[in-house]
Amino acid sequence: MTHTAQDLAIFCKKKGFIYPSSEIYGGLAGLYDYGHLGTLLKHHFENVWRNYFLGLDRNFFEIDTAQIMHESVFKASGHLENFSDPTVDCSKCNFTERADHFVQQVTKQRTEGFSPEELNSLIGKHQLTCPKCKSKLKPVTAVNMMFPLHLGVGTAQRAFLRPETAQSPYVNFKLQYELQRKKLPLGLALIGKAFRNEISPRNLTLRLREITQAELQIFFNPSTISKHPLFSSVKNYKLRVLLEEDRKKNQPVERTAAELVKRGLPEFYVYHLVVIQKFYVDLLSIPLAKFRFYQLDDKEKAFYNKYHFDFEVELADHGFTEMGGLHYRTDHDLGGHQKISKQSMEVLEEATGERFVPHVLELSLGVDRTVYALLDLAYDDDKKRGNIVLHLPSSFTPFFCAVFPLVKNKEEVVTKAEEVDALLRRHNLKPFYDEVASIGRRYARADEIGIKYCITIDFDSLTDNAVTVRDRDTTEQQRVAIDQLAGYLEGLR
Repeated sequence: MTHTAQDLAIFCKKKGFIYPSSEIYGGLAGLYDYGHLGTLLKHHFENVWRNYFLGLDRNFFEIDTAQIMHESVFKASGHLENFSDPTVDCSKCNFTERADHFVQQVTKQRTEGFSPEELNSLIGKHQLTCPKCKSKLKPVTAVNMMFPLHLGVGTAQRAFLRPETAQSPYVNFKLQYELQRKKLPLGLALIGKAFRNEISPRNLTLRLREITQAELQIFFNPSTISKHPLFSSVKNYKLRVLLEEDRKKNQPVERTAAELVKRGLPEFYVYHLVVIQKFYVDLLSIPLAKFRFYQLDDKEKAFYNKYHFDFEVELADHGFTEMGGLHYRTDHDLGGHQKISKQSMEVLEEATGERFVPHVLELSLGVDRTVYALLDLAYDDDKKRGNIVLHLPSSFTPFFCAVFPLVKNKEEVVTKAEEVDALLRRHNLKPFYDEVASIGRRYARADEIGIKYCITIDFDSLTDNAVTVRDRDTTEQQRVAIDQLAGYLEGLR
């Protein structure tokens, strides 16, 4: 039975994954807290992301930067002028909504990137009215989504909470380039917070005002974009893509990396499409049928993006939903900062003697959205078992394993269970320990929070020095000697 988004939201709060922030005061729209299980899941995901993307090249590094940034940063980037969303309001009641989402939902026409004028035209053409009171809608207007701040007192300096993490690597580029011995390509990765005053946030962590982004900014010589040294190893890899030409049928097509290059996309760009799909399909275990790349057209993509594919995952109730994007941003960002800061962003490549402002390939991913997708796809209301089973991949489950004494009123069994728990902790397996309720109920509780393996210490364990290991997904049980248990579990990770 298919679950709803509401089912997932209730489950996430009940189990301590995700729930509204400041809830005892009624909460704040677009702001959520991660509980003890959600925090573990999120941190596991972030660590997998780090290990994977920083492992792509020895010249890729992570930085950690301030969330409040100088006003001039956003003058240079264009955010002060252009970082806005269209909003539509009712002429009588308090209804307000992001206009392109409102029009798209009603007309089923993709309206991302439409101007206020184009959206007003569609509202008139389809005679759209307020969904709450049926009154006339006000004209669509553009609203800047940045959060301004004033630092200090008296003659306070104006600053902003960053609306994206990307600007931090850009303003750090020149110093990091010098520190990393002037080598390109240079990758600067960042996992951090960004803040957007969303018009109508909703759908749990899919649309937030405070978001966590994981991004890798790759700075490179633009003359090298047509080649990637490892492309031959992925040229036959099939990518699931929905190109502009596929929109009429609205069906993604599997095309090899080499075929996309023949269609005009550069090797350097296509190689990183492969990297992203492998991350979602192989590491996150997203079913290939629920993953796709969506090519944005000239109207949808930012004017500075020469190439732009979103990567999307199909979710219950929401359909294919953007998780992030691969953006070839040319020299727009470094060029803008060079102009406003008066600091040269030009580099000299000694091997070729070329002077140029590096171009940027951005791999941008929404952490909160991807964590939501992991929970959504793992959620299984198992009627046979009579409880929820969270089929999270082993790398992401809050607890990989659990230790259960069969009974808690037999001292010898409890002592043996505590010894097993201590053993697994020494091996950094960090088990969950539970001795409350029947063993069947404890199995059910473990299933619900995604624990992959349950280890039960029973009366036989006192004589054979072995335990029973139960698999979450199959419920099959295996008897394993305690002195071999840590190695056995490590082999299953």
